[in-house]
Amino acid sequence: MACSPGVARLRRPGAPVTFTWRFLDADGVEQGRSQAFADREAAEDWMGRSWESLLAEGHEEVALHDEERDRRVYRMGLRAE
Repeated sequence: MACSPGVARLRRPGAPVTFTWRFLDADGVEQGRSQAFADREAAEDWMGRSWESLLAEGHEEVALHDEERDRRVYRMGLRAE
């Protein structure tokens, strides 16, 4: 179901909210995705443990995506500034 920009869909009772990480190259092109996580905290915990291996695999940036609302939560680089 498509929604107008800025309008969130209502969650169905009992429907899982899932978050995934999108792996991006230096140009911002998606190279892959993580497994789905039940909540943002679990997704961020996983990234805290996984960012070094993702960087070693050639991913330059990641974006946390809220699958329920079909929107990007935030994007960040994996290298130290």
